[in-house]
Amino acid sequence: MKRTYKPSKKSKHSTHGFRKRMQRKGGRKVLNARRRRGRHKIAMSTPRKGHYR
Repeated sequence: MKRTYKPSKKSKHSTHGFRKRMQRKGGRKVLNARRRRGRHKIAMSTPRKGHYR
């Protein structure tokens, strides 16, 4: 049987990344809440092109 979860940093960034969060009102609320809380990382750090390892 195949596994249902096949982790990929590329797809994770496209759904949970900073730029995706900024596109929607709810995502901006998430970022601001994380800023208020003092989180070191407010979103997944965006990788440079070709650095998805």
